[in-house]
Amino acid sequence: MNAMLIIAGLLSTVAAILHLGCIYFGASWYRFLGAGEQMAIMAEQGRIQATVITLSITFVLAVWALYAFSAAGAISQLPFARIILVIISAIYLLRGIAGFFLVSNPLGRTAEFWLWSSSICLIVALVHIIGLKQVWALL
Repeated sequence: MNAMLIIAGLLSTVAAILHLGCIYFGASWYRFLGAGEQMAIMAEQGRIQATVITLSITFVLAVWALYAFSAAGAISQLPFARIILVIISAIYLLRGIAGFFLVSNPLGRTAEFWLWSSSICLIVALVHIIGLKQVWALL
């Protein structure tokens, strides 16, 4: 089993669980995790839109975790693992880089949110990239 991809899968799993926490615990979690005031207000108002958006993100993160676990050898191999893991790595990398450009214009979030979340995304991208490089020939 590939340790880096296990870690990558765990990181995506934690992110998915945190998103579920936002749905369960409501506006205070949306605010604390930096989802923006608009999402927090929608949650306070009981609008289904906040839940649908958050569940969609949760689903994507869970699928990403499954692909990392699959490539790591922890579960059965999923189809198109190479290309999908390249795409996942690229999305984490691009999100990490893009966030640093939003620090000065935070778009309803704080500069600290963009710094922290971008740093985390870059770390997750790096873990994916290293793990993917290690198992490339096996996929």
